[in-house]
Amino acid sequence: MELAYIPSPSRGVLYLGPIPLRGYAFCIIIGVFVAVWLGNKRWIARGGRAGTVADIAVWAVPFGLVGGRLYHVITDYELYFSPGRDWVDAFKVWEGGLGIWGAIALGAVGAWIGCRRRGIPLPAYADAIAPGIAFAQAIGRWGNWFNQELYGRETHVPWALHITSSEGGRVPGYYHPTFLYESLWCIGVALLVIWADRRFQLGHGRAFALYVAAYCVGRGWIEYMRVDDAHHILGLRLNDWTAIIVFLLAVTYIVVSAKKRPGRETVVEPGASDAPAEDAAGAEADGAEADAKAEAGTEADVEVEDKAEPDAVEAKDEAESAKKS
Repeated sequence: MELAYIPSPSRGVLYLGPIPLRGYAFCIIIGVFVAVWLGNKRWIARGGRAGTVADIAVWAVPFGLVGGRLYHVITDYELYFSPGRDWVDAFKVWEGGLGIWGAIALGAVGAWIGCRRRGIPLPAYADAIAPGIAFAQAIGRWGNWFNQELYGRETHVPWALHITSSEGGRVPGYYHPTFLYESLWCIGVALLVIWADRRFQLGHGRAFALYVAAYCVGRGWIEYMRVDDAHHILGLRLNDWTAIIVFLLAVTYIVVSAKKRPGRETVVEPGASDAPAEDAAGAEADGAEADAKAEAGTEADVEVEDKAEPDAVEAKDEAESAKKS
């Protein structure tokens, strides 16, 4: 009898009448909002306009979802195109199956389109949203908990995940909660990038590259613990090889970029720095106009008083003459 474990939800979807409310989808949506919110704060702090991150996310998020699904379907094609399988299931994103590698790759294409339309350098945008993406991954991984998927080897540690479903070849039991390990790792990655960015003033895409490299380290050992079906190359799971290659590319980019383009961008969004100056100039002009009107009003009052004073004296003299007569 296990005294402590992480229970799995009895189901990953609730129904509001005919409308399904899926835990996996909610985790993805919440993660996107967190990424955009934090990215917007960091973008403004770096000299950009409020709302720019969300505008570009309109391009990046759909591309990222498509890329994540394509990577999963391509690398696990036998789940959808083998004999006895229904290829329509490849479109059922709500059942799980988004590869972060494809999501980042194609999401970057969408972000590049959005940045190009606004004349913004993609590396600067990537640096701003990097910690937010890591936090989004941390939240999104809980979608796997709702679906009872992507767990590790069998274990009896107090934090073991209790799998109760037997669908899709699952064997009920207690397993390493690799979704939780990756969620906690992603939080650590986000905090690392925020700290390093403040400490070393990372720029030109190096904060984003640090996020990628740090995530790959964690994904490597977490992937090694997983027991779900996967393609193997030379004894390693495909995602392990992907993590190794992407890690090397990210580290290489950090080193080369630091030599070629040290420091951080001085301008991340054209015209953003002019907006406060224009507002200040407008306020100064309004103030000057108000002062001019007040001064004109004062002079008019003085003129009226000057004209009124002789009239009052003349009226007084006439009154005194009338009394005498």
